[in-house]
Parts: sequence; structure tokens; C-alpha cells
Amino acid sequence: MDATALPRRRGRPPRAPGSHAQTREQLIRAGVAALTEQGFTATGLDGLLRGAGIPKGSFYYYFDSKEAFGLELIDRYAAYFAAKLDRCFGQARMPPLERLRHFVADAAAGMARHDFRRGCLIGNLGQELAVLPETYRQALSAVLASWEARLAACLAEQYGPDTARRYAAFFWTGWEGAVLRARLERSARPLTLFLDGFEAMAGR
Repeated sequence: MDATALPRRRGRPPRAPGSHAQTREQLIRAGVAALTEQGFTATGLDGLLRGAGIPKGSFYYYFDSKEAFGLELIDRYAAYFAAKLDRCFGQARMPPLERLRHFVADAAAGMARHDFRRGCLIGNLGQELAVLPETYRQALSAVLASWEARLAACLAEQYGPDTARRYAAFFWTGWEGAVLRARLERSARPLTLFLDGFEAMAGR
């Protein structure tokens, strides 16, 4: 999916009331799935539009540009993942590292459901920054910072705020590599191996 905007065309409006929101949502869902599996450059806009039954010239009826579409996908994935983290890290009755282990188990199960074809949309885009707009780098940095803040708040209950922030930064830096390795091996082993190493460092 080329980040360069095409010439704006006059799109065809939805055929029925309410179909605009439905079609837009369909495109977003398809785009998130494609970026978690294929990345940005390998995702063809034509294929997404055909799957939604939308003429290519009508794309700009739903999004201002391809760049705006990509940013919307980042926002949607970030919201989904933040909700997942809040569920896992908000289990106050569990010790912090048990909550983290619960998150890793949930992530491993999710990857297994898709036969380890899908990874992390944020990590995938982070590997393609050389061909992406600057706005994407800023958006991805903000998402990672929010993940670190959530994990740091969880770990602070056990380690204090300063150590928790360092541990959280370390975890998310290593986690993206573990997800990549899990896709390569088509196995959850790299995820659990990384968690074991993190817990050993944290002195569980």
C-alpha cells in the first residue's frame, strides 16, 4: 500500500442510509487484519477495496487520503490493544508479574488462532519507517509510550515507579522481537522464553 496520495476523484455515495459507516468500518477491519499479517508495503489497497465491493475511485469518500487511512488503522489497533492491556494489568488481586504472564498467554493464544501468520501492527509498521510518512513515526511512538505507561503502572506496585518504568521500556523493546521470532518459528516458544528471561531479570 503506497503512502503517496493518488489524485482525488469524485466518489460514488453509499446506496443506502447508514452504509457509509458500515463500509468504512469494513475497510478499517480489513486494513487492520492485513497490516498485522502483511505489513504496509505488501498490503494492496486495490485488494481491500475489492473485498469490500468498493470502486477504487470511491476510496476518498471514506478517507481523506491513504495516509489518513493508515493513521486510522493505527488508532483502531491501539484502542483494541489498550483495552486488552487494561483487562490483563487491571486484575488487582494478582501479583504484577502474574498479570504480565496472563497477557503473554493471551497473546500467544491469539497468534496461534491465526497460525502465527499475524503479528503486531505497531511492530510491523515500525520495521517499515523508511517508506512511511513522518506522521506514522509519531503515532507509533505515542502508542508504544502508552503501552509502557500501562505496564509501568502495573509493575510499580511491586518495584516502585522508577524501576517499573525501566522494566516496562525493556519489556516492550524485547517483546516486539519475541513476536517476530514467534512468527518465524510458528510457535509460542519465543514469547514464553522472553517472559522467563524478563522474570529472571526482575527477580521474581
